[in-house]
Amino acid sequence: MTPIFPLRRTRRAFPAASEHGEATTPVDRSAAPTWEGRPLARPEEDVEDQGLSFDIGTLVSRRGAIGVIGAGSAAAVLAACSSGTGATDGTTGASASDAGGAEATASSSALGEEMPTETAGPYPGDGSNGADVLEISGVERSDITTSIDTGTVAAGAPLTLTMNIIDMVQDDGPMTGAAVYVWHCDAHGEYSMYSEAIADETYLRGVQVVGEDGTVTFTTIFPACYSGRWPHIHFEVFPDIASITDAGNAILTSQIALPEDVAETVYSDAEYDGSADNLSQVSLESDNVFSDGWDLQLAEVTGDMSTGFALSIDVPIDTSTAQQAAAAPAGGGGDMPPAGAMPSDGGGEPPAGGPGSAASGDGS
Repeated sequence: MTPIFPLRRTRRAFPAASEHGEATTPVDRSAAPTWEGRPLARPEEDVEDQGLSFDIGTLVSRRGAIGVIGAGSAAAVLAACSSGTGATDGTTGASASDAGGAEATASSSALGEEMPTETAGPYPGDGSNGADVLEISGVERSDITTSIDTGTVAAGAPLTLTMNIIDMVQDDGPMTGAAVYVWHCDAHGEYSMYSEAIADETYLRGVQVVGEDGTVTFTTIFPACYSGRWPHIHFEVFPDIASITDAGNAILTSQIALPEDVAETVYSDAEYDGSADNLSQVSLESDNVFSDGWDLQLAEVTGDMSTGFALSIDVPIDTSTAQQAAAAPAGGGGDMPPAGAMPSDGGGEPPAGGPGSAASGDGS
């Protein structure tokens, strides 16, 4: 998958370090590898990490510009790079921009910003409020349109969901081996394991492990728009598949927002009765989850009703920091259980009605 954001090169391994002052084997410079006929100053490092002097020499030799740039200009470049305007290490005085310095962290990531943490809502099914699909054999699957035990199929517009899970600390590389749990409502705005009519179903819930390319892919349906919420998909990312049995192990809990134009197309289908009305009464600006910003959470969706839809989104995660707990949704019917659902801890009474119904005035 080609990410929406460009990925940086994979972080190289650190060279072996000696311990307790033990001597290391000296490098034989006479046999050092070369690049463009010039010996590498740091043969154990990549070409781009040979140091400033080597880079200046490369620039000059490539352009044949000794006479144009001149020794004075080269000196000026060196002076500018080592001037007091750049950040320095308080101990060594080395410039922070020197390639020989510390490895890149999330603060210097090409992506620059982590996917926001959001509430899991009252229907996570991850054991945090009772219902737990993550302990059921068979939850690791790519096709989540059917229930694990009953085989019941969720009707709706076909959707292929592809998520690119990015480790910002590891030079924005793929977070291979992480486990991604996805869940969302059906075409009627109801959640399996919670809504009374489908309390015995487990469809539209599943886990995939991130592959070498950094992606996970789920076959699902386009979710409905129920009263008070913008159409969305929930997900949690865990360090590995062994971690999913405890919701507290999640390193990111968030939500994906679906584009309005695609939602309007889908909700014209009779299967999504009520969703068009609900969508007309909410906006990203008024939604109690996305209203504080949705740039990183708004997915790219292509396709049509006849061939199905494909969703893709990048999910940058800063593993050097603990995720901040998101506040539970406010009132106004936001993410409260549909009729007959099990309310979450502190969630209050379930509201009446599903898609197309108005939220109760007391915010339940």
